[in-house]
Amino acid sequence: MDADVIVVGAGLAGLVAAGELVAAGKQVAILDQENAANLGGQAWWSFGGLFFVDSPEQRHMRVKDSVDLAWQDWQGSAQFDRLDDEDTWAVKWARAYVEFAAGEKRAWLKERGMSWTPVVGWAERGDGRADGHGNSVPRFHITWGTGTGVVKPFVDGALEAAEGGRVRFYHRHRVEELHIEAGTVTGVSGSVLADDGSPRGVASNRDVTGDFTLTAPAVIITSGGIGGNHETVRKWWPQRMGTPPAQMITGVPAYVDGKLIDIAEGAGVRTVNRDRMWHYVEGIRNWDPVWPNHAIRILPGPSPMWFDALGRRLPHPCLPGFDTLSTLRHLRTTPDLQAYDHSWFILTQKMIEKEFALSGSEQNPDLTNRDYRLLSSRVRPGAPGPVEAFKSRGADFVVADELPTLVDKMNGLTDEPLLDHRDIARQITARDREIDHPFSKDVQVTAIRGARRFLGDKLMRVSTPHKVLDPKAGPLIGVKLHVLTRKTLGGIQTDLDSRALAVDGRPIDGLYAAGEAAGFGGGGVHGYNSLEGTFLGGCIFSGRAAGRAAARQVG
Repeated sequence: MDADVIVVGAGLAGLVAAGELVAAGKQVAILDQENAANLGGQAWWSFGGLFFVDSPEQRHMRVKDSVDLAWQDWQGSAQFDRLDDEDTWAVKWARAYVEFAAGEKRAWLKERGMSWTPVVGWAERGDGRADGHGNSVPRFHITWGTGTGVVKPFVDGALEAAEGGRVRFYHRHRVEELHIEAGTVTGVSGSVLADDGSPRGVASNRDVTGDFTLTAPAVIITSGGIGGNHETVRKWWPQRMGTPPAQMITGVPAYVDGKLIDIAEGAGVRTVNRDRMWHYVEGIRNWDPVWPNHAIRILPGPSPMWFDALGRRLPHPCLPGFDTLSTLRHLRTTPDLQAYDHSWFILTQKMIEKEFALSGSEQNPDLTNRDYRLLSSRVRPGAPGPVEAFKSRGADFVVADELPTLVDKMNGLTDEPLLDHRDIARQITARDREIDHPFSKDVQVTAIRGARRFLGDKLMRVSTPHKVLDPKAGPLIGVKLHVLTRKTLGGIQTDLDSRALAVDGRPIDGLYAAGEAAGFGGGGVHGYNSLEGTFLGGCIFSGRAAGRAAARQVG
């Protein structure tokens, strides 16, 4: 045997699993098709948000949370409807994860050196129903160091174990076959790729220089999802979400290709919920790209006005930061919109200064570099530097002092002028009249005022309600938004020990799966919708379960 356990994928889930194996005294081989610069995988690029329930940070911000409320939100969002089949294990994973988020998760991560900013964020505010999709309270805890801070303890642990001989890295090893004999995994094989010194995230060569076979009594698949592979995204795009966009931008590096999920399926491993995925509609093209078609997601506050490609204001619950997939479904299923792949924000300088955050470790240098002046820097006038850079250099941003000029510039970003000046002005003027009094029938205006009742939003996230056409709040800003590919919500079905199941539902001896390749647990712990802050946590929770279970198995 070449190792006690083979871990396929050097992202967050794989490194967490490896850490548990090393702690149990096992010899671990970690394989990845990329070079050593990519340790930590796509989690390294993330905003570092983690979902906790009834945390000290929440209590400090006077947010009352509970397991019961979180579980109600999870079920309302997941909408599990395949309980006798594909969701059998997913719902069990979901309950276990909510209890983990309310229990030992925070302390376990704190022991490994993580800490969180004091202001809790409120992501996915929901569809407006108590028992529907969304977070009833703020639960998005931003890690100091963002994604780099989340992966650091596990990267450091793996590198230290490699120095001590407990871990051996096989970089540039692409797994192409799982060896399963009589229901038992025996190892993996594939191609050795040519050395490539590209920086983290940059697309690397696929030149084959040889082949390999490694054997072990246990294999853990942590190879990630499909977000970097638009062909596969379109293959599994669900009919309920309409037609996939002709053009999408990519929120993950190119190596997130999902190929090992298909390889596992071909070897007799059961995959489920492949039609569930999580893509964002607030994507913008990166003016300084790292990987091909590099996209950045705007994490918007609730104030920007959102218009479809034809210039019509989006209906509730398609509000900024409220219900991601409802918005995507509206844009992709409305008949006269299906020919277009974009939508629009119109906002003011006053809004962008407080309400635009950009997802990604590299877009938040103060958090990533652990600049503890965060609170003072983010409440002062002026937008964060990365946001201003996109406003001035991004291909999807236009700025003007007057609305007619802004609309002309917005029309200049499309193949044909689709926006009518008078209709845009009519809708904005109608919204602005709702600011003149403390009452409103406008759902978005009510939502803005409601959000500011939370101290964290009032201080750092939601601008004071004002008229879009107020010159003092300007200039006006138009942002062209694209569909950004990101997360796979289905994948390899696993039991609560992260054991991969065969097509007959029985565990395959020695085979495990974790992270996005396993739908973050059970083949789809999120069901149809994410509550946000749950992807990194899902990698951690399922990776930990896989590592512990594999360690027990190999004795």
